[in-house]
Amino acid sequence: MVGSSAVVGWLPTNGNGVIKQYYLGGKSTPQVNPDQGDLPLDNSSLVLVSQSSRLYLAFQLQTGMPRTRLLYALGSPNDIPSSNARISQHQDMISTSIEYSTGTSSTTGTPYTTLRRTHGLLNLVGWGILLPIGAIAARFLRQWDPLWFYLHLGFQTTGFALGLAGVISGFRLYDKLAADVPKHRAIGISILVIGCLQVMAILARPDKASKVRKYWNWYHHWMGRGLVILAAANIFYGIHLGEDKPKAWNVGYGASLGVLATIAFVLQLRMWMAK
Repeated sequence: MVGSSAVVGWLPTNGNGVIKQYYLGGKSTPQVNPDQGDLPLDNSSLVLVSQSSRLYLAFQLQTGMPRTRLLYALGSPNDIPSSNARISQHQDMISTSIEYSTGTSSTTGTPYTTLRRTHGLLNLVGWGILLPIGAIAARFLRQWDPLWFYLHLGFQTTGFALGLAGVISGFRLYDKLAADVPKHRAIGISILVIGCLQVMAILARPDKASKVRKYWNWYHHWMGRGLVILAAANIFYGIHLGEDKPKAWNVGYGASLGVLATIAFVLQLRMWMAK
């Protein structure tokens, strides 16, 4: 729902019903701004009715072609918006698709959950886990030549393929939801570009005896490190934006990174001791 507009109604304990339009700029309360949004409301049509312990909210849009998908969210009954009309996160939501030509509708839970989780898992495993493993193999397994190279190549190729599929699913998700997440998209595209440059660099790798090989090594190593850091940051940011249970995903991915970081630290310590 981030980046969309919403009509919210509530009934205070003492007083008349309140209806306001909001712009959903994020998932935290300060990012949900009252009296903003791009819905062309007919203010004279706003109705809030309480009947049999239920609230019924009605409004009319001044548009020739309303959107076919609507989201309904329910707040906590014990959490009435404060005097400045700030609202907290809803406790439940559903999505309804309406076919205006036939008058039929269908209701589901959180929209495109499978596509969202597929997008997240592909990027998490590809960019966020396999690429760091490949980087660890390249740095600490050089004594087993050429095994280290094939391990590095295998992990990086598989990680890039999964990451590419994750980016494609992200574009598909954007087309479906029209989510306003420019920072997440920009970082994701940057990661894909760096990944493509790394693949091209492998194809243009100079011979070991070449004078420019050390400059190629600097480029390849630092671009790879930058890619891993960007990927980890964007994965955490994507979890924050798109998952309804971010704590479990953050703990899972954070634990994976912690294990990889510990392995890299121990191997680096052994390398220093050997020298």
